[in-house]
Amino acid sequence: MDEDIIKIELEDELDLHHFSPKDAKVVLLEFIEIAAQKGKKQIRIVHGKGISTIKTIVHKELARNSKVLSFHDDGANWGATIAVLKHKLSTRN
Repeated sequence: MDEDIIKIELEDELDLHHFSPKDAKVVLLEFIEIAAQKGKKQIRIVHGKGISTIKTIVHKELARNSKVLSFHDDGANWGATIAVLKHKLSTRN
């Protein structure tokens, strides 16, 4: 079966509810990469409440990603995490 690739315009939020834990890491890393390339300052990752496997993966990957400045729970909503991305300074001549 031939798999078609569907391109989706990047928003500021990624909802990982529909991904298995094994796929969530790959999707998250790609999301961070594209968000950084597009100059996003902040992104929101929805992973589910409680002590979920996906939330653990998200926090682990955010902590070790060089494009992430900081991250925290989305206020009282423990089912999502806000990540602040580092910015490249443009050099002008």
